[in-house]
Amino acid sequence: MTERVYYTSDALEMETDVVSCTRQEDGRFHVVLSATLFHPQGGGQPSDRGTINGVPLLQAIQDGHTLVHIMEGPVQPGKAHLLVDAEVRNLHTRYHSAGHIIGLAGEKFGWLGVKGNHKPGDGRIVFDALATPEPMTIEALATEIGALVQRSESRIITEAEGKRLVTWGTLKPYACGGTHVLNTAEIGDIRLIKMKEKKGQLSVQYELDA
Repeated sequence: MTERVYYTSDALEMETDVVSCTRQEDGRFHVVLSATLFHPQGGGQPSDRGTINGVPLLQAIQDGHTLVHIMEGPVQPGKAHLLVDAEVRNLHTRYHSAGHIIGLAGEKFGWLGVKGNHKPGDGRIVFDALATPEPMTIEALATEIGALVQRSESRIITEAEGKRLVTWGTLKPYACGGTHVLNTAEIGDIRLIKMKEKKGQLSVQYELDA
């Protein structure tokens, strides 16, 4: 099983070992590492990009219990140097963190975030209504979100009952395997684009500056 170093480290470079490299019918290569810094597609967060021994990583995915690195070319088994694309990681991290903040803000009005898409350009949080949700406008939600970001709370990562919990300062923690900013202020302005309620669910679209 691949060690997910990004769970505990924000490093963008490291040395590891290539366990296997298998050519696929489409001409790409599936690489399995002993340890990785690359966050795979999942949890609403897009895959990291970068290189392994200089070979471009197209996408990292979870295939059952195996984390697979889909590569543009072959990478020989043995020692390997990983380099994460810092610009892509930073944008994905800010979008994912923004999703947490939107979810926390929604709970103040009686809405529970149940699903999120943190892809840049298509950010979206879906809420279910709790017992008796309060009336909420896009303006009211935006105000609460802005206040949470501006608290400049520092990230805290803990573990409980085998789950990785992520939060900032005294905010409510969420179980999450994604990457997150060190301080809420790093997220920047969160712009709410659209809010739509349908069949008891509330969908909120959002975007950030690149």
